[in-house]
Amino acid sequence: MATTTTTSSISAGGEDRVLATAQQIVKSLNTPKEVREDMLLIFSSFDNRLSNIGDLINGDSSGSNRFESAEKIILRSDSNSNWEDSPDQVAEYLEAVDEILQLVDDLSIRSDNEIMDRAESAIQLAMSRLEDEFRHTLIRNTIPLDADRMYGSIRRVSLSFAANDGEISDEFETFGEVGDGSSVRFHERGASLGDDLCVDLIEVGAVDELREIAERMIRSGYEKECVQVYSNIRRDALDECLVILGVEKLSIEEVQRIEWSSLDEKMKKWIQAIKIVIRVLLSGEKKHCDSIFGESDSIGEVCFNETVKGCVTQMLIFAEAVAIGKRSSEKLFRILDMYDALADVLPDLQAMVTDEFVCSEVNGVLNALGGAAKGTFAEFENAVQSETSKKAMQGGEIHPLTRYVMNYVKLLVDYSQTLNRLLENDEIEANGLQGDNLDEMSPIARRLLFLLTTLESNIEEKARLYDDVAMQYIFLMNNILYIVQKVKDSEIRNLLGDNWVRKRRGQVRQYATSYLRATWSRALACLKDEGIGSGSNNASKVALKERFKSFNLCFEEIYRIQTAWKVPDPQLREELRISISEKVIPAYRSFNGRFRSQLESGRHAGKYIKYTPEDLESYVLDLFEGSPGVLHHPRRKGT
Repeated sequence: MATTTTTSSISAGGEDRVLATAQQIVKSLNTPKEVREDMLLIFSSFDNRLSNIGDLINGDSSGSNRFESAEKIILRSDSNSNWEDSPDQVAEYLEAVDEILQLVDDLSIRSDNEIMDRAESAIQLAMSRLEDEFRHTLIRNTIPLDADRMYGSIRRVSLSFAANDGEISDEFETFGEVGDGSSVRFHERGASLGDDLCVDLIEVGAVDELREIAERMIRSGYEKECVQVYSNIRRDALDECLVILGVEKLSIEEVQRIEWSSLDEKMKKWIQAIKIVIRVLLSGEKKHCDSIFGESDSIGEVCFNETVKGCVTQMLIFAEAVAIGKRSSEKLFRILDMYDALADVLPDLQAMVTDEFVCSEVNGVLNALGGAAKGTFAEFENAVQSETSKKAMQGGEIHPLTRYVMNYVKLLVDYSQTLNRLLENDEIEANGLQGDNLDEMSPIARRLLFLLTTLESNIEEKARLYDDVAMQYIFLMNNILYIVQKVKDSEIRNLLGDNWVRKRRGQVRQYATSYLRATWSRALACLKDEGIGSGSNNASKVALKERFKSFNLCFEEIYRIQTAWKVPDPQLREELRISISEKVIPAYRSFNGRFRSQLESGRHAGKYIKYTPEDLESYVLDLFEGSPGVLHHPRRKGT
């Protein structure tokens, strides 16, 4: 009993320097037995507390008994036995492992090669058992991901738009005007997770058991096997999470062969998944690694990196495939969403993953997505500039290109912060751009100014498709006003400024003036006094009949044609009608009032004086409704 106490005291070695020094000397002894015994006699003469130190050299009988007891527990343990329902058995086994490890660490069995061999065999057998238990514990305590809960915590921002009606090229095939009768689609902006969202994918009660096993495997030098088992099991669990989140394992080539409608859905799922993966799944894995391998930070770090590398790589492969894929304008918003999502979680990822290769790959893919967004935006600008459809819009309606571009731009503004960062160092041709303080504009404001200037030029070209000059002005009014309204009613106004809006409103007024001149000048010329005599009483009846007849024909032709023209904006439509009435009705009333009596006394007066001023005013209200009208003038007394 005294030997055990002495051995224990020497192992502790904390307070008594003599015992610690003696223990160190004994550890270094490598001399014949006789020499050791002589040295021990010398030690014991200095301090009787060292009288039993010989047990350390000759073998501690108590230590041997402890070893044999621990060895039996390890040898009799059946690897097929279920530890899950036997916590006492688990505790006994772990204590046996600890006992052997402690005896090996001490000097109590070092002098006996046979016992050392047995100890190493027992440790090897124990580690095999612990490795199996580590694996089984991980597998049976893995919690499947609850996708419904994940998606239920996602806050979405949806922006709507509609498909065009096929009047423009295929490049512009997804954006149009909401509420114009076409099918409405939705662009779902990058979703955000609740700040307090966290999940445990390993049963909390199993973490302590896993830590107990990991500590002993690491202490025994089996950290590589422990890390391999953990990372393999958890890697498979994360792969299963990706499947649940709808992220398929696809190669770059497979992604690039996917049709856009399917790719769009996969991109949406990726955007949601990347946030869940980094903020929730990887964060949870980091917490578990820290808990299970807390005694060794370096091993926990390696284990975490190995565990998440495959999951992160799979996400990056898809993003890279999108970034290097074929560019089309419809992809821009999804690409921007992917860029924003990855940029948003990047700091969290870098704080957890220390693998330099993985971090470098993430940054590379992020830059590739940014480059793809810039390139796609440039492609869109080129497509607007080169869109050359030659089919004139019926009735001078708003062109699908105008609808498409303006709805596209409204969505772009929602990404101003991202686009400003991506476009910061880009230069554009400023020739022909008209804007106040162009140098002080943000990058996205300058690009939008350039884009809308390009659109206006294209609209002006398309106006020339109409042979009727008056209809050219109606078309220009409709389209420029539509652009102005989209700018005015959105954040685009803050980017371009009020002066830009005022100038375009001035353009609309100029087009209205030009329309009145092109349409009604000939009709108004019929109501002038020149060429019909020296006064109202002496006017030539022949000339008067010709004037009334010409005016009637002119008005009826305008009515027939321009009731089929379309001015969608109710305010513009009303302003045009008022302008027409203010110019035409007073002139007709004056002319009719002065010369009507001279024709009423003759035969067939109603053939020439078909309309009263009130009739004309009523008919003007039918203009620009989009459906051809037919005049039916009433018979009146005296006509």
